[in-house]
Amino acid sequence: MKKITILLIIPIILLSSKHNAQNRDIYQIKTYLMNTQQQMETTESFLKDAYLPALKRLGIKSVGVFKPKTIDADSIKKVMVLIPFSSLEQFSGLDSQLSNDSAYLTAGANYLNAPYNQKPYLRIESTLLQAFTDHPNLTPTSLTEPRKDRVYELRSYEASTEAILKNKIEMFNKGGEVKLFDSLKFNAVFYGEVISGNKMPNLMYMTTFSNQASRDDLWKAFFSSPEWKVLSAKTEYKNNVSKSEIMFLTPTDYSDY
Repeated sequence: MKKITILLIIPIILLSSKHNAQNRDIYQIKTYLMNTQQQMETTESFLKDAYLPALKRLGIKSVGVFKPKTIDADSIKKVMVLIPFSSLEQFSGLDSQLSNDSAYLTAGANYLNAPYNQKPYLRIESTLLQAFTDHPNLTPTSLTEPRKDRVYELRSYEASTEAILKNKIEMFNKGGEVKLFDSLKFNAVFYGEVISGNKMPNLMYMTTFSNQASRDDLWKAFFSSPEWKVLSAKTEYKNNVSKSEIMFLTPTDYSDY
């Protein structure tokens, strides 16, 4: 089958944070891809010593930094940064503000001024999301167990069309799926609709668990709960996920949670 690509160029008008519906957060997931230990060291030093401190100086708190639970032999390494913004306006102005931060420019010099033949990463992937109405703001996990034992589960649900994705989001909000997760103590960090990314239409959300056994037990409780059996049986919510992906993550020692 021949693949056809249609390119649309759409101007975006940014609204101030007071117009952000119900003050819902905007999330950026930045994924750094690397294939050498040197790249990993340079990028992580930049994130830990320059980027995260600069974000905090701008009032951006609770930044999560994670690595996928992958085997050491994997050739491509990833570091994922989850950044909450109060508005698209704050997101769009970030680079300009960072360029005027002398402490950031000094602390991140090795990364920021890296020559072309010593690049600190292969590529950066970025996904932008808007928080759900029933969970409008990022909630750092309250778990106190050792980070090495915790399980951070990032799920992505793709839908066949934009309208069907809206139906799945309604299932989370009006349908009560978010409330069910809360009642079972899934420790959700965020739920968000992807508004810019390479996989659309889709939504993503992150839940956290003390350990793998706790995660498995809670999902069993979820699927066996009377609430889920009623919700999943409703005709209006049938076939609203065309593809799902699960990624298990480990927080770095410099992640905020």
